Amino acid sequence: MKHNVILVVLDGLSYQVAQHALGHLQAYCNAGRAALYKLDCELPALSRPLYECILTGVTPIDSGIVHNDVVRLSNQRSIFHYARDAGLKTAAAAYHWVSELYNRAPFQAARDRHTADETLPIQYGHFYYADHYPDSHLFADADSLRQQQAPDFLLVHPMNIDDAGHKFGLDSPQYRNSARMADVLLAEYIQTWLDAGYQILVTADHGMNADRSHNGLLPEEREVPLLVLGSAFSLDPQAQPKQTELCGTVCELLGVAHDKPVCRELLK
Repeated sequence: MKHNVILVVLDGLSYQVAQHALGHLQAYCNAGRAALYKLDCELPALSRPLYECILTGVTPIDSGIVHNDVVRLSNQRSIFHYARDAGLKTAAAAYHWVSELYNRAPFQAARDRHTADETLPIQYGHFYYADHYPDSHLFADADSLRQQQAPDFLLVHPMNIDDAGHKFGLDSPQYRNSARMADVLLAEYIQTWLDAGYQILVTADHGMNADRSHNGLLPEEREVPLLVLGSAFSLDPQAQPKQTELCGTVCELLGVAHDKPVCRELLK
């Protein structure tokens, strides 16, 4: 069965903070309408390598996207590729590195910030390039794409949690409050998206440490949340999804052919 999917990547959100800061999303869990899982991100715990991992199911050492300064198109097949090739519509409101991985590299703001091209893997996009670009604007960008383009697959990728972590560290009110604010912003959209028939996954690329960075093996750097909402999910508390299985799991939901690993336990 084919489902439309929204994937939300809350950049830099540690599972440690997600457990207590996402009050609205946790309300869905408490009501039996969502489930929260803990993932270990792949290594290195850096953004661009893990965007690639989430969206292609390939680990950084195999994709070659091994640090944030690898500026080139991915040589892997992503959710965007599979969906486009199946005749589905793709969209993203995301940091410009996502555009560089799947559409065009290097990013040129005047050309790439606002994208509408059905030949590209990400056919419709609003891409930002300042880490402090407000999450409120990013979510509005994303929902504008949803309303105007009705994409089958939509990536939503805000940056303010990560930005606060780099400025103030894991154990700071600024970092925790950025996570809380993302939850408040999601509260504006989650039920609307569900009512529109979307299956929703909310996760993070990596976490954050007290040194205001990430790239190591500490649990707070590697452990990230995965929340799933929608009628297609089993909500099985025993499921043990992996970050490398997110791509294939989304492809299964979309009903498109793929060759990626899947967490079957997540799905009905």
